[in-house]
Amino acid sequence: MPIPLFDISTPLRPLRDRLVAAATRTLDRGWFILGPEVTAFEQEFAQYLGAKHVVGVANGTDAITIALRALGVGPGDDVVVPSFTFYASAEAIPPTGARPVFCDVDRDTMMLTPETVKAALTPATKAVIAVHLFGNVAPVKEIEALGLPVLEDSAQAAGSRGPAGRPGALGAVSTFSFFPSKNLACMGDGGAIATSSDEIAEAARMLRFHGSRDQKTWELIGYNSRLDELQAAFLRVLLPELDGFARGRVRAGQHYEQAGLGELVALPIPTEGSEPAWHVYAIRSERVDEIAAALTARDIGNKAYYRSPIHRHPAMAPYPPAVDLPGTDQLARTHLAIPMSPVLSAAQATEVTDCIAAALQKSAA
Repeated sequence: MPIPLFDISTPLRPLRDRLVAAATRTLDRGWFILGPEVTAFEQEFAQYLGAKHVVGVANGTDAITIALRALGVGPGDDVVVPSFTFYASAEAIPPTGARPVFCDVDRDTMMLTPETVKAALTPATKAVIAVHLFGNVAPVKEIEALGLPVLEDSAQAAGSRGPAGRPGALGAVSTFSFFPSKNLACMGDGGAIATSSDEIAEAARMLRFHGSRDQKTWELIGYNSRLDELQAAFLRVLLPELDGFARGRVRAGQHYEQAGLGELVALPIPTEGSEPAWHVYAIRSERVDEIAAALTARDIGNKAYYRSPIHRHPAMAPYPPAVDLPGTDQLARTHLAIPMSPVLSAAQATEVTDCIAAALQKSAA
């Protein structure tokens, strides 16, 4: 049987009646923008994270831009960001008027570190974007010790746990995407900003609605970026399931370990004291192209996400890195995502592992 890279449908199947009821409730109410569903989800998600405020926005990319502006980032500022991540982490910086400055990541954890951030700092650095890549947990507190505010890009890490708490409540402000494949997902686009700062939350609420506090007076050049009621209603159904989904993702990683995958390739390594709810399970090998071809032939999902790091894309040509990024370049060449979901079974993990073993044995013969 095919094994998808993401199994989105199976976890949702038992929740279908509740999701339909949430949609019906919203349709019957006839209130679709910034209504009671958004307000309730914001409160419930803030409580889950351990943050004081959550501000729902239209998507995860807008969340980063708005959060940076709420932090006071603007023209003339620099923002340090890893190059080994999804394009949006850096793409969201120039709309503030600031400049992305790329830093390297650790080869094993795939996370930025205080050392890689420090190497990229400039006199104009105003903030650092710490990406909790693939569900791993970046060392936010250690990076904050450098004296700069940290924006957590938590798009891939809902449900993960770090030694100091959950991603989303570790830095000055955090952002989430609720894209359908994410750990906490809606049925379309959606995003959120989390913070325990009253000032940042107030600025974010203004910016998401055209720069206005009261929809009468326009104080800032803002955005039309709001989480809609229907998506918030879906998220309220899924949020109570998140910890269960997270445990399933942890368990799926353990299935791979028990199948012996670590004897064939390098497995994802959690940062110290963290328990990642793996959004993506990215193995590393010098022979990932052979592995990918074998998995594809067996109808097993796989994907190399960042074969070309962000700083090498044409749109980022105006922002060349000032430091070498050897960890980034190595990971870009050697990583491969294999199937991961809350319902990945031990048998499926064994099938994936056996396929990889056969591919490596064949090429070695």
